[in-house]
Amino acid sequence: MEPWVIFSITAALAQTLRFAVQKVLAAGRLSAAAATWARFLWSWPLALGLAALYGSATGAEMPVLSPAFFAYGLAGGIFQILATICTVSLFRQRAFAVGITFKKTEVMLTALVGFAVLGDAIPLWGLAAIALGFVGVLLLSDPPEGGGLLNRAAGIGLLSGILFALSAVTYRGAALALDTGDPVLTGGITLAVVAAWQTLVLAVWLRAREPGQITATLRAWRPTMVVSLFSLVGSWSWFAAFSLMNAAYVFAVGQIELIFSLLIGWLWFSERLTSREALGIAVLTASILAIAFLV
Repeated sequence: MEPWVIFSITAALAQTLRFAVQKVLAAGRLSAAAATWARFLWSWPLALGLAALYGSATGAEMPVLSPAFFAYGLAGGIFQILATICTVSLFRQRAFAVGITFKKTEVMLTALVGFAVLGDAIPLWGLAAIALGFVGVLLLSDPPEGGGLLNRAAGIGLLSGILFALSAVTYRGAALALDTGDPVLTGGITLAVVAAWQTLVLAVWLRAREPGQITATLRAWRPTMVVSLFSLVGSWSWFAAFSLMNAAYVFAVGQIELIFSLLIGWLWFSERLTSREALGIAVLTASILAIAFLV
């Protein structure tokens, strides 16, 4: 199995676990923005330290951070903050697995944005495999309370998908601008810079608009530390994968997160798996396998 596939699956699993903890935080004393801030708070210093240790152990030279790297990375950081806030807000209205489902429009959108911004082209068979995965997502997207896909939650999910697509493509642009030749080092440095920037931006926002949330987040350091650790593993793996492969393919394999979320929703939140969801999982799995082994 190609390294980018392993990175993508690892990122999806870590991200699913992180969203599960964030759902618990958002349902309690933390706002959606504060629960998002918890994601970055502890992860950037860990990423910086681990990247330095990795570079020292392997003898890899630290790359020069170019203007293009900062432009892509900082833009991606803003897009990701907004996308994550949308997703965490969605959890207040929807079941956990369905909330994750709506953000999965990011895969189709990433293919379009990647072509427009970076010129990342996808052959016809690749688009067909991604489309098959999207069918699987649609099978999993019917709201449990009825009403089809045309509702407020769907709108929030679609917005999060657009924002995640923009963040993925700009992060790939940052990884390509860094050009270390080592996906692990690239992932660590990109994560450290972006997460530090996101921590600062959200801290300013919370201080100005949501008084008390910074203190509440720091007091909840145990669960927020868990969020940051999962975020560290997930984001590092995403960035490493982006340095090796088209972001649309990375996200297409990363759709396995949806299957992970259904299992967590069943085991953790006691949400029931329907026959429609089982069919959606089967279709989605076929799409993931096609991309993982044919690219």
